[in-house]
Amino acid sequence: MEIEVLKFDNLGRGIGYYNDKIIFIPKSVPGDILLVEKTVEKKNYLEGKIVKIIKPSKLRVKPLCPYFSLCGGCDLMHISLSNTLEYKLKKVTDIFKHNHINEKIENIIKSKDSYNYRNKVTLKIVDENIGFYECDSHKLVSINNCYLCNEEINKVIKDLPLLELKNGNITIRVNYKNEILLIIDSEDGVNNLEVFNKKYQLVGVIQNNKLIYGEDFLMDKIGDYLFKVSFDAFFQVNPFICANLFDLIKQNTKDCQKVLDLYCGVGTLSIVSSTNAKYVLGVEINENAIKNAEINKCFNNALNCEFICADTKNIIDKITEDYDTIILDPPRSGVIREVLDKIKNAKIKKIIYVSCNPITLARDLNILLDYYSINTVTLLDMFPNTEHVECFCVLNLN
Repeated sequence: MEIEVLKFDNLGRGIGYYNDKIIFIPKSVPGDILLVEKTVEKKNYLEGKIVKIIKPSKLRVKPLCPYFSLCGGCDLMHISLSNTLEYKLKKVTDIFKHNHINEKIENIIKSKDSYNYRNKVTLKIVDENIGFYECDSHKLVSINNCYLCNEEINKVIKDLPLLELKNGNITIRVNYKNEILLIIDSEDGVNNLEVFNKKYQLVGVIQNNKLIYGEDFLMDKIGDYLFKVSFDAFFQVNPFICANLFDLIKQNTKDCQKVLDLYCGVGTLSIVSSTNAKYVLGVEINENAIKNAEINKCFNNALNCEFICADTKNIIDKITEDYDTIILDPPRSGVIREVLDKIKNAKIKKIIYVSCNPITLARDLNILLDYYSINTVTLLDMFPNTEHVECFCVLNLN
């Protein structure tokens, strides 16, 4: 079937219509005229894949990556960086409007690099082939290079066959010194680690959550801050944008006295905010991350920080009016309603909400805006060449 693509959806897919039914087409661009094969048919919509580009959109550019048309990793490498930024601004604005939040969003902080920026990647291994799954599929696309990854990671990818893994997943993490941590999920034996270590600065290898070589953490540095990061702890994947996020935290905690940082991870935002605040309490469910945070506060002389290991929903009694600022940096699923209600009732003066999912951010803002007003919204292009975007939102109590 022939389809004209009219616009993007919130997942970076093109949208067209066939027999008055909406159809979503990955890797397409508004203005494309395409020959499309239907892949999914539901009552209210269709999904399809490109068979042939009959007439390309003026917005379409040639992707740098040879795997782009198949690989499910990138969404937007087929349009220019400037058009990608415009898309992300419009995407978040539209999501907000859909949720009755009429906030004009004009500022997006660009990444220093749109390629080779990621310090972490997870790859699939299927019958000794290494790569990513196709979009919405479990069919492997074999690769030996990812244009989004740090160049040291790409060197490692080429040598992964040395480990002789047949099936499983492997995560590669790299730090500012090009040191490598490997996290393997596989029942296969891991071979040739000595050979691997001679080629790379291999800090450690973890298999099925057990340390089998070296250390189970990396040391990483963002600006003047030094952090210990365990293999299973969250850390931002784009160091340049992470540094910009730190700057935003510092700018927006200048007048803060007492800060509560929920979902604090290895303590990054707690430690940054402690530069201005007299006291910071960080809360995180991951035990290894909290152990890292305790060490990181010493590395960074942030002795006015305290950390506790707990599920956020179990410490809502600590959300009190004693705190003048709360930092929220939740997973993609957002903040649970019970916690949001507690924040509202405690009448915390300022909320700093950091989110990688504008849909759950808008949902949560709708709850908070009963008592709060949006001061600023800044977008950060944490994930160039993909549809994902980081949001930084500051709210003040009415």
